Amino acid sequence: MVTYPKIEFEKSYMLNSFEYFLPVDIENEVIREIQVWRSQDKINRLWKKDATLWTGSDEEKWLGWLDVGEREIANLSRYREFSSRTKNFESIVLLGMGGSSLCPEVLAKTFQRRKFFVLDSTVPAQIYSLEKKINLDDTLFIVASKSGTTLEPNCLKQYFFEKICGRVGREKAGKQFVAITDPGSRLHNTAKTDGFLDIFLGDPQVGGRFSALSTFGIAPASAMQISIEEFLQTSLLMQNACKALDPAENPGTLLGIILGVCWKNKKDKLTIFCSPEIASFGAWLEQLIAESTGKNGKAIIPVDKESVLSDFSDYDDDRVFVHIKLKGSNSLESESFSAFGHPFLRIEVKDEMHLGQEFFRWEFATAVAGAIMNVNPFDQPDVESAKIATRNLMRDYEDKGAMPVEDYFFETPELSLNTGDNYKASLDRFVGEEKSVEKFLHAHVSHIQKGDYFAILAYLEMNEENEGLLQRIRDRVLQRELCATCLGFGPRFLHSTGQAYKGGPNTGVFLQITSDDKVDLSIPNQKYSFGVVKAAQAAGDFRVLIQKNRRALHIHIKNNVAEGLRVILQSLESL
Repeated sequence: MVTYPKIEFEKSYMLNSFEYFLPVDIENEVIREIQVWRSQDKINRLWKKDATLWTGSDEEKWLGWLDVGEREIANLSRYREFSSRTKNFESIVLLGMGGSSLCPEVLAKTFQRRKFFVLDSTVPAQIYSLEKKINLDDTLFIVASKSGTTLEPNCLKQYFFEKICGRVGREKAGKQFVAITDPGSRLHNTAKTDGFLDIFLGDPQVGGRFSALSTFGIAPASAMQISIEEFLQTSLLMQNACKALDPAENPGTLLGIILGVCWKNKKDKLTIFCSPEIASFGAWLEQLIAESTGKNGKAIIPVDKESVLSDFSDYDDDRVFVHIKLKGSNSLESESFSAFGHPFLRIEVKDEMHLGQEFFRWEFATAVAGAIMNVNPFDQPDVESAKIATRNLMRDYEDKGAMPVEDYFFETPELSLNTGDNYKASLDRFVGEEKSVEKFLHAHVSHIQKGDYFAILAYLEMNEENEGLLQRIRDRVLQRELCATCLGFGPRFLHSTGQAYKGGPNTGVFLQITSDDKVDLSIPNQKYSFGVVKAAQAAGDFRVLIQKNRRALHIHIKNNVAEGLRVILQSLESL
């Protein structure tokens, strides 16, 4: 058994506590990296927005998040006024995607704001399900998009705006809408034209996944009746602590160095366990880490909400475990991870108001890790490639009135299977002459090698039943292969882990799951429906995975989604 030095890190002025346990060889390398950062004055250079810390491209243009909390404090009166104007709505729905939606979702779930909903899906069943939960006449819609051109929130805005117009008239409909966007964007202009109740303008130098403490997080928080002043003031304690020039005394730098050093030592699967009360924080962190580091064949792969193996010695040696615990929670007792040779980090959040500190700590740590990895943490080239593929498919649909026909290589009454030609040949060599779903799934899972991870990409309604079945599928692969496993719902993961899956190393084995739509919804003033958009996003995503030579299998469920998932699960359980 490896023994570890225990290092605790906690400032006296109410920072969330941070302690870590590292194998001796990694700890020694962390100490050496701390010395490098100290001798080269790298923290000071980061605060001065020195792009040469990373790749020397355009990083200095994307560092507005460093002090955005201070600037938002100056807008407290505006947020108080907005809060008073929104508190009487029966429901509030945020229409966004990625960085524009994940922080508000964390806040809504953590602070238990049950009348606040986040809709970041083009799956018709998801939209229909949300619509049934709200009273359209007494709902405020917040449309959040930095660029103002993001496909999903624009389609959702048009859908609900026309619904409201049909009930109260076009001149009054805007009073149930608020925009959060960058100055001069298409959404900014639309909001002015349509007479929105309010418009909040973001900082163009703050990227979406680094925008939690900007107006993209703070305006929705004020609509939730969260004390913005307390939340921001508490968050600023972490910002100020991350100005410490000694890396050993800087909570964000120290965390980032540990992540970067672990990545250099092939411990690149950041496995996240959160207390149940703050469980949604993992999805925000997943996006930040994956989209920032997953490029140029490099990545830290975040693993959120994975089940815990009963025997900690079964975990492969490619893991870093982090336990983000709310003080007083009776959640996971996680010290055992370090006893089996795994780097283990533990953060204790003092209370819900202190969660803002973790937004900043992890943003800063991600920037530091990106410097060690020599990547630009602020771009997302492979997210754009999937968007381009989707746009091309939708353009084809507009021209021809139909989506391209999928070339399935195997079908049953319940399921259809598809993949690229090269990977199909590889699967066939495993399967032999007698073909079945069970054998193809067995062949697919058998492609997982040491150091790989398995990811489910589900373009399905994100509901309790579907998520439960998908988790069981994920658990089966975890227990069989003992590899890191991920689960993402489309299209939200396209703006999150999708970057790492395509831009990171070719260590992922992917199972994409789609389904027929029992109900479809038209998008006003467009030739296509939400079902067509979802299908184009899934097909575009899969095309890019195949172009990147990823080991990807697509399973389409023809009829009942839950029944189709059970067939997949039973097939895996038969292995």
